[in-house]
Amino acid sequence: MKVKGWGAGALAVLVGLLGFLLGAGQASADGGPIGTDVHVAQTLGERELTVVIRRVTEVPGPLSVDVLTHAGTAPGKLELAAVFGGTAFSRTQVELGAAPGTYSGLLTVDQAGPWELAIGDGTQVARIPFVVPAQVPAPWEKAAYGGFVAAGALLLVALYAAVRARKSWHALVPATGVVAALAVAITAALLSSSIPPPARDVLDPTVDSVNDPHALPPSTMDTNRPPLNLAVSGAPAGFTLRLTDSATGRPADDLVVHHNALVHLVAIGPSGQLWHLHPVRTAPGTYTARFAATEPGRYALSAEVARRGGGTQLLRSTLDVTGTSGAPAPAPGFGTQTVGGVPVTLTAGEVRANAATTMTAKFGDTATLQPWLGMTGHLMVVGPLPDGTPVGEAAATAPTWAHVHSMTGLPMMSGRSAAGRPDETVAAYGPEARFTFTFPAPGRYRLWFQGMREYAVLTAPVQLDVPAGDRP
Repeated sequence: MKVKGWGAGALAVLVGLLGFLLGAGQASADGGPIGTDVHVAQTLGERELTVVIRRVTEVPGPLSVDVLTHAGTAPGKLELAAVFGGTAFSRTQVELGAAPGTYSGLLTVDQAGPWELAIGDGTQVARIPFVVPAQVPAPWEKAAYGGFVAAGALLLVALYAAVRARKSWHALVPATGVVAALAVAITAALLSSSIPPPARDVLDPTVDSVNDPHALPPSTMDTNRPPLNLAVSGAPAGFTLRLTDSATGRPADDLVVHHNALVHLVAIGPSGQLWHLHPVRTAPGTYTARFAATEPGRYALSAEVARRGGGTQLLRSTLDVTGTSGAPAPAPGFGTQTVGGVPVTLTAGEVRANAATTMTAKFGDTATLQPWLGMTGHLMVVGPLPDGTPVGEAAATAPTWAHVHSMTGLPMMSGRSAAGRPDETVAAYGPEARFTFTFPAPGRYRLWFQGMREYAVLTAPVQLDVPAGDRP
């Protein structure tokens, strides 16, 4: 039996349109990224590295790992392994060259779930937790595919109604449904290129989001988890940080990546030298680090961490090196100083307590700053400090410790890091990095401005006397 009238022509057009769109929609909807790259800074032995775990797009499938080295990194071989359930599933080696830059390795994973990337330098092994999400279609994919499936089903109903119904308007209802379903599918497919992937830039070492990778990541600003306790043992040449839950005393293994690191550790020596380190996770709740202490005395430590469901915390401790510290020499004031062969010019607006102060660090004369830890610049502030006391000893009990980021924003760039932001390989920012900070009390402060050029982190120290201001 033939379909007569407008129904035959309309349905023929719909069949052709559906066939075309199904083909186009399939290509357009495929390949949507699930998950994002994970950037984790690591101080592995004497090497300061940034490890980039690229997102996994299929399981089983490849796991690409990039290791970014900085100036002064010793060449050598790293052993990489993808570990699931305590067993290494795949292994590879990455040969680091003498020139700073990116060195890559390729591993494989075979299932969704919580994994660890083990990185060994022959002395110790860092274990970075990450999650391989299940391959769940993105919401827009579900809308596109669902619309096409609904259109196909309604098309069959419309054909049946057009053939069997006595009145041609009976086919109008399912035909209208076909148009509506196609409109939903086409809209989702056309908008797919402009819909950003779901935010996945917070590393969650649990399995909560494995089967629903498009759910919002857990907030690190909640306060429903108890704070952490920090215990430090060893010496600067090799020490251990143990993080435990203050309620249960059990190892805390629920840190999330916060500003491209699991732990940001600042060490301040007796004379005011600063180290910005990123300890490596060697076991649940256990991290190790080292730095070259050049003088005896007390070293102040500050560990900035973000606990899943527990917010960002600042934990403080000390390390002691046998011997007596001498009186500290004052750091330079604002002005120009040379750091690593680069002129660094530091300026500030009006400085007084309880008022916002804008400060600028100009690293060289060209826009060649590289993002480090996701920012163009960092500022450490400690104080007020008493006169005549070694800086490390005074900093250990200072009321103010602050880690300030540059106000200079980083643009979104296609093909760069997971969230579309430029990574450390892009040298196109600055040369000025601007900061705003409110000194909470008058007194003497130590400041350290940091920026990265040519894969070298430059640190410019400043001593600043802050006068009293009006109380807010």
